[in-house]
Amino acid sequence: MTQDRANAAQVDYWNAHVGRTWAAQHEALDRQIRPLGLAAMEALAPAAGERILDLGCGCGETTIDLAHRVGPEGAVEGVDISAPMLDVARQRALPLSGTVSFREADAQTEALAREQYDAFYSRFGVMFFDDPVAAFANIRHAIKPGGRFTFVCWRALADNPWMAEPLAVAQPHVPPRPTADPLAPGPFALADPERLTAVLHEAGWSSVRLTRFDTRIGAGDLNAALDLALRVGPLGSALREAPALVPVVTPLVREVLSRYQTADGVRMPASIWVVAGRRL
Repeated sequence: MTQDRANAAQVDYWNAHVGRTWAAQHEALDRQIRPLGLAAMEALAPAAGERILDLGCGCGETTIDLAHRVGPEGAVEGVDISAPMLDVARQRALPLSGTVSFREADAQTEALAREQYDAFYSRFGVMFFDDPVAAFANIRHAIKPGGRFTFVCWRALADNPWMAEPLAVAQPHVPPRPTADPLAPGPFALADPERLTAVLHEAGWSSVRLTRFDTRIGAGDLNAALDLALRVGPLGSALREAPALVPVVTPLVREVLSRYQTADGVRMPASIWVVAGRRL
């Protein structure tokens, strides 16, 4: 693959309908995955004055959180390939414009500033590379010797009922989809812990450790959870290809989600890897 075509499908994907959907749904999405990103942020423990790279920063919530943690003497740069999401991020970060910056770029191929950052962080932004070894090696060059990283990525679909169960009830009604390549760019590309560890070691990172983190997540009440389930994740992807089936599967998905209602809204099980390591 030539470098100028690396991740071309993902660039198109996150700048078309999907990127616009995530931008429009950013508040609900942030509510849903915030506890998972915080697990990694607490493990990273950003210090005042540090420079941090936020990869796959999306609509900027994590970049802004990191900026508050490093303070006015620090700096955080958010990098993403999605222009619609970065438009949201830049508006949200205006009060922090001296500490926060954003760049539309592909971290696999972008010429990142060498040894300029104390750490990198990512909340579900590193599973979409055509060549993850090349990507993580490129990112490594941007981190100072002795620097560190922490990111989160999904464990397998079967370990994530919040995605798996709505998809399962809808599956008999949506057109059959080709069997997914488990190594292809996508939400579960780094779910296999052995492959994930091997990728990071091959890219030159050291002291790699994976910690399983399980919790329950939710976007809000039943209506909010239903709306999000129909728009994002594996089910959202299937329905984008067959929008006429939305009325058919909606009551089925609603029934699944209703089983997880609590006083704090719909809360469903999620499972991730919190991944950490260092550059020697």
